[in-house]
Amino acid sequence: MIFNLKSQYSPAGDQPEAIRRLTEGLRAGTRHQTLLGVTGSGKTFTMANVVAEIQKPTLVISHNKTLAAQLYQEFKSFFPESAVHYFVSYYDYYQPEAYLPRTDTYIEKDAKINETIDALRHASTASLLTRKDTLIIASVSCIYGLGSPEEYQRVSMPLAVGMRMSVRDLTKKLVALRYLRNPLDPRQGHFRVWDSTMEIYLPSGEELIAVEIEAGKIISLTRHPATIGTHDSSALSDVRIFPAKHFVTPQEKLSLAVANIRQELKGQLAHFKAAGKVLEAARLEQRTNFDMEMLESNGFVNGVENYSRQLDFRDTGSPPHTLLDYFRFAHGDDWLLFIDESHATLPQVRGMYHGDRARKETLINYGFRLPSAADNRPLTFAEFNQKITQTIYVSATPAPYELQLSASRIIEQIIRPTGIVDPKLEVRPTAGQIQDVIREVKLRVIHGERTLVMALTKRLAEDIAEYLREAGINAEYLHSEIKTLDRPDILQKLRAGEHDVLVGINLLREGLDLPEVSLITILDADKEGFLRNATTLLQIIGRAARHIDGTVILYGDIVTGSMRAAIHETDRRRAVQEKYNREHGITPRQIIKDLQPSLITEEQHEYAPLDLNDPMSAGIIKELEREMKRAVKAMNFERAAQLRDRMKKHRG
Repeated sequence: MIFNLKSQYSPAGDQPEAIRRLTEGLRAGTRHQTLLGVTGSGKTFTMANVVAEIQKPTLVISHNKTLAAQLYQEFKSFFPESAVHYFVSYYDYYQPEAYLPRTDTYIEKDAKINETIDALRHASTASLLTRKDTLIIASVSCIYGLGSPEEYQRVSMPLAVGMRMSVRDLTKKLVALRYLRNPLDPRQGHFRVWDSTMEIYLPSGEELIAVEIEAGKIISLTRHPATIGTHDSSALSDVRIFPAKHFVTPQEKLSLAVANIRQELKGQLAHFKAAGKVLEAARLEQRTNFDMEMLESNGFVNGVENYSRQLDFRDTGSPPHTLLDYFRFAHGDDWLLFIDESHATLPQVRGMYHGDRARKETLINYGFRLPSAADNRPLTFAEFNQKITQTIYVSATPAPYELQLSASRIIEQIIRPTGIVDPKLEVRPTAGQIQDVIREVKLRVIHGERTLVMALTKRLAEDIAEYLREAGINAEYLHSEIKTLDRPDILQKLRAGEHDVLVGINLLREGLDLPEVSLITILDADKEGFLRNATTLLQIIGRAARHIDGTVILYGDIVTGSMRAAIHETDRRRAVQEKYNREHGITPRQIIKDLQPSLITEEQHEYAPLDLNDPMSAGIIKELEREMKRAVKAMNFERAAQLRDRMKKHRG
């Protein structure tokens, strides 16, 4: 299993030298290096070439899910034969548990887990423990607790042809691994039995394993795509089944863990009673005892992560297990870390711990959680640095921190292989800026080009998008309230021409590869602050550096220090590229990049036509029909209609 790079292009411009120097540094054992690459210089391609040279498992950390999705698609196209995965927070919506003492308001944890992203996370950890050619693109969620990799590996179940195993025994083992029995509509982490065949839907969501058992022995193992109606399959001699949840405690350890939790409860109750906190003691006792009863009977409880320190038998104050520990458990220090857009990613990593700590302390002090819940947390920045290995910081605008760490190993990548120069910059007054934007956008629409409009707030972005639509422009907005998996689709639609304009705030900054964008308008560019400082302005300007006619209009009534610095640096980089083009006889050429498939293709297995001559497929139809009739009897007509429609699709 090796990283075999596939690309129609060869390194050009500054890329060959950057690849050589970065690889040289890694082989020499250099711990910190910085790739200072301007927008459009092919930093991702350089990173991929370094991975192909070094041949180590690799983690790429990005500061937002939208950029992570783009990187995932790019790396997947570079390494189609390798295990390239996407690891981000699996919540579509997340309201953390909290208590507000001033108003005596308890806010219960409320979250909606995206099953597709959860499957991608399981695929990541399973590959890490079984393959060396694993490359994971992650958000900063990789520094949050994930459960012990050692236990995840230890409780996993090996199966092999010829192994003694009954259907009953296999069912018990799967239930212990948190799989659910679902004969009607199985999904990832489910299983069902057809006669002597057990179908196990892997938590990764990609495949199912069919286990055929006769006379108490496994006689065949077959790997199938998890899509009904797809007939590609392969016979296996053996396979390892990983748990359906990352937080899994072996049954033999569960009783001891529960005893330890009860002992901690006893101590905290004594503390509360000595302090005269009767209400807090009663609250904590009731909540914890309920959770322990659920844990003992089911092996799992909602909010189980709050007991992770006790379930993992870790010391008080010790850091949680994270994705970084899966790398370390499987590969020691023999892996590689890229921190993409390091100027934005590292501050996120640095800031996660303190906000979480303040919220947890309030919950503990008022009897909502045991003290050990504080150890269900993100890593501190110091802990993060202790767990990482050789690191390459990647940014067009690296911060002083990473520049200082890698002072002797800063590799510049200024020249673009395409010869495209940095965009032309204009400063215009704010009066009538929206009408001016409309005029400029319509000029680009005529030539089939796209535009980004940068606003200051989410509501303003939505209002501007609506205003542009009323002016006859196909406009859409993009901000952090858009669901994770919808964001790449919006960007795809912009590139495909379904949208002419995208209005945004932060998500349209670092790293996004949008070669069709020829114009960027920055509204209120003279409002000094985080959204309009020199680094941010340079990153925004860079989004137009992939188009041969790239132009950026900054609307401001004064030229601020940040604007002046961004303009000066853009002009400097433009001059470097123009000089290189003259010396090498290069004529800038427009980047033409194929549209990649959507990050998440729509699940089709519910509606795929089935072969009705196949007994298993016929059984599915009968189960659906019985379920539909039960729904009608229960007067659940909406559910009945859904099942009816599915049967129609399955019958073709």
